[in-house]
Amino acid sequence: MPLAPLERPLNLVGRRSLIVDAVAAGAGIALPWSSHAKPDPGARNLSVVQVVDTSSGQQDVSKDFLIGSRAAWQDINTRGGIRGRRIQHQTVEFDGTPDALAEVLKSVRDDPGCLALSGTAGNTAATLVAAQLRRDRMGWAHVAPWLQSASVDIDEQTFPIFAGRQEQIAHALRNLSAMGVTEVGAVFASGIDMARNRTELESIAAALKLTLKPYAPSASDNELTQLGLRLPAAAPAILLFLGGTPELAQFTQGVGKQTRQRYVVALADVNLQTVLQMGALRNTPIIATQCVPVVTSSQPIVRSYREVMSRLFDEPPAPLSLAGFIAARFTFEVLNEIEGVPSRASVLAAFQRRTQRSIGGFPVSFDAQRRSAGYVTQSMVTSDGRVVG
Repeated sequence: MPLAPLERPLNLVGRRSLIVDAVAAGAGIALPWSSHAKPDPGARNLSVVQVVDTSSGQQDVSKDFLIGSRAAWQDINTRGGIRGRRIQHQTVEFDGTPDALAEVLKSVRDDPGCLALSGTAGNTAATLVAAQLRRDRMGWAHVAPWLQSASVDIDEQTFPIFAGRQEQIAHALRNLSAMGVTEVGAVFASGIDMARNRTELESIAAALKLTLKPYAPSASDNELTQLGLRLPAAAPAILLFLGGTPELAQFTQGVGKQTRQRYVVALADVNLQTVLQMGALRNTPIIATQCVPVVTSSQPIVRSYREVMSRLFDEPPAPLSLAGFIAARFTFEVLNEIEGVPSRASVLAAFQRRTQRSIGGFPVSFDAQRRSAGYVTQSMVTSDGRVVG
């Protein structure tokens, strides 16, 4: 049976949520915030917990990622779960602040049936959860988070399987130095984002022998459309964009009106289909990196994702929901290999073995830095409005 439409909490208001709501209304998308699975009666319940960030800067990323995870767990349960035991998929929401995260983790940490944290979304949430687990030594496996920052120290509780910014940028820009490109621009969604991420981006660019020129909206004018319109003529032709889907649509509406041709390289937080629905100007070429196979791929995991999504949700496939689907499937495969009834300790020990595996063609193989993050693809928007891999 398809999942029931889900309601978004009333406190998610403001410019960004209004934009997302408008797109959702036109596309028939159900925003999945406030559904928490009901425990199964009878035997001891087994569950995984997914932390999702509902702050204005992360809610569109979390929405897609959560939909994919929820679809995967429902499909897993229809196929018998773990040796006949259903897995309760719990979602806990927080507003992007450390204090709120501590509260939501406290609400579930004393339940011994909560086996792991799976598919934390987005980057701020993943970073904070990794730090909280390390600080409190909770003994939980933190599996397949949407961890984009390369500067987070990975310990024996966090298991990233998706490429971070460094790998994405290297993939997108790998041929630029050979073509004679020596500098790129970096457009941040806000001044706060630039303050948080500029040093990391400059370090990545330096490793690629590129000079980075940063740009962000001024404190008095937070409109990315105006930033695009006012971008200096001397700004690099190739611009990295660090922000979400609504922000990218705004920026292209401005930069697309300049006479000089620009090329925008967005990272994996962006949904290109939604960017087009929001009115991005198509005369600005946009390339977006992805940490998963393209959604039209014939890989088994992608075929399974499309089939499950077509049964459970009336919305098109998207890279971020595919990532959420893969996160859940990876978590399940490791849980399913544990003998007897899984416990929090046995689950953590199983993930700490960091076994190389293929999740329906998606490779997971951890390196010396405890990351499995080498898989990157990319898609682009064509002049006729198609998204191609």
